Amino acid sequence: MDTTKLSSKGQVVLPSAIRAARKLKAGARFAVEDTVEGILLRPLTPFPHTRIEDVCGMLKYDGPAKSPEEMDAAVRAMFRRLWRK
Repeated sequence: MDTTKLSSKGQVVLPSAIRAARKLKAGARFAVEDTVEGILLRPLTPFPHTRIEDVCGMLKYDGPAKSPEEMDAAVRAMFRRLWRK
């Protein structure tokens, strides 16, 4: 079991083995919860930060901007095609 101590400023250093295992970087933010069993630190970001381009690359569109009405019409047409099957 690793140990740590509380500094005069109220800071706690997480052991390097835990930081490495959890892939925690400097500046990581935590929710602090006082439980019956002790103090619980829960990372605030359970998933790594991503850019919209990384997760929605299939949505790239180079044509002219579509109006909300045109987008609604395209969605309606798609559902009509799906419901006919």
